[in-house]
Amino acid sequence: MIKKISHIAIVVPKLDQATSFWAAALGLDVSHQEHVPDQGVDVAFIPVGESDIELLEPIDPASGVARYLEKRGPGMHHICLEVDDMAATLARLKAANVPLINEEPTISADGKKIAFVHPKGTNGVLVELYELPEAVQTREHKEGVRQRLRDGRELYTTGAKAFLSSIWHGREADASPENG
Repeated sequence: MIKKISHIAIVVPKLDQATSFWAAALGLDVSHQEHVPDQGVDVAFIPVGESDIELLEPIDPASGVARYLEKRGPGMHHICLEVDDMAATLARLKAANVPLINEEPTISADGKKIAFVHPKGTNGVLVELYELPEAVQTREHKEGVRQRLRDGRELYTTGAKAFLSSIWHGREADASPENG
């Protein structure tokens, strides 16, 4: 199952100029940058809601991103979807005869399972699929549960205070001289 859009990747010729645009023109902040020599790119991540804009600057002229920039110019490179079960997602795509760049997922440096779907099968859009390592999924799930519990406690506390306040103020009104 697809959980969310993780990021939209945009190839740029100069990362510093691109990050300036996103920050100055749109008021967004860069959360962090990474140097990824094995993929031949420098990357900047800009959070937008629950997703990111991922800016890619090629640093290796032989990389796929450099070839993309040379052939097509700057612009959207791919959309990345987070999935909860990579094997099931790839099996579903194979069963639907969707062409895949990766028949089997690769493992990224940070432990994510990653696979790409060929643009021929997705109306011209390169799609990246990724699955977080189980330990991260478990941690995120626990954090989500903790947050819902905190939210619930806050709601309960607010409701209880309002209820007690209405009772207290109601009794004060009953004890006033006008009431008898």
